[in-house]
Amino acid sequence: MEQTKQFKKGFILGKFLPPHKGHMHLIQSAMKQVEELTVLVCTLQKEPIPGILRYQWIKELFPDANVVHVTDEVPSYPHEHPDFWDIWTSLLKRVNDADTEVFFSSEDYGEEVAERMGIKHILIDKERNTVPISATKIRENSFENWDYIPDNVKPYFVKRIVLTGPESTGKTTMARLLAEHFKTVWAEEYGREYFVNKGGNLILPDITEIAKGQLKIEDESVVKANKFLFCDTDLIVTEIWSEIYFKTCPREVIEMGLNRKYDLYLLMDIDIPWKDDGTREFPHLREWHFKRIKEELEIRGLNYIVISGNYEERLKTCITFINKLF
Repeated sequence: MEQTKQFKKGFILGKFLPPHKGHMHLIQSAMKQVEELTVLVCTLQKEPIPGILRYQWIKELFPDANVVHVTDEVPSYPHEHPDFWDIWTSLLKRVNDADTEVFFSSEDYGEEVAERMGIKHILIDKERNTVPISATKIRENSFENWDYIPDNVKPYFVKRIVLTGPESTGKTTMARLLAEHFKTVWAEEYGREYFVNKGGNLILPDITEIAKGQLKIEDESVVKANKFLFCDTDLIVTEIWSEIYFKTCPREVIEMGLNRKYDLYLLMDIDIPWKDDGTREFPHLREWHFKRIKEELEIRGLNYIVISGNYEERLKTCITFINKLF
């Protein structure tokens, strides 16, 4: 038989910037003591991680809690406004039920909050002895604190690295080798499979389907990624292939490409021999294709490095640069 809990209703508040396992410990500890727990996700528009994303993360982590997204543009600290405590007291009374009995926190301000609301305060792991982490530490270096990030939050911090370049420059091989080295996954090129399945007979609307399929593979892969996701091509390449085949590119594909962000582009040079794998058609365009991709990366102000040499040299250069950068 389930044990009777000490309180009926209680609440927690936080920015969850981002949520981490210390937050999870706080919420789990509170849920053991109350029948109904409200978690207030308090966000401001100026903060670096979108508020709606933090709200969704907490809802996913704690489906049995009453998760409320508080978007009031209010001061974060007492020194920011002379009526700080009045503003927050009014807000908290508005978003909580009148019969709320207890406030859980890991901070000294919890006593002030509880006193002003006329309820009890329970302090949990103030010294961070149980879970020694803070959101600031994660924002400063997510990789060093990777194990403290919940699984549903990790994709936000994954570094997405694109392998780009003309055909037959080793993009697929390098994506696979880099994923193996960094013990993570890679997103395969959707367009190659699509091209083969269509017997090489593409029409302009197929470019949109290829673009959508590529992004779908990336989004499915990133949830499995360990710090890095290596992407075998991106929509800049799709856009340029559309120019080659059709002298134009669907506007939707261009917009999808502009809205998709990556942390680094590894641009494969054309200093290795072109090989015919049955799907490649343009050995005579390699130099133009390389310059066109490089030009687009520079126009968009994207972070890229040219990778040259044989496969062994390329892999070594990629690993060295990634380790240095991240």
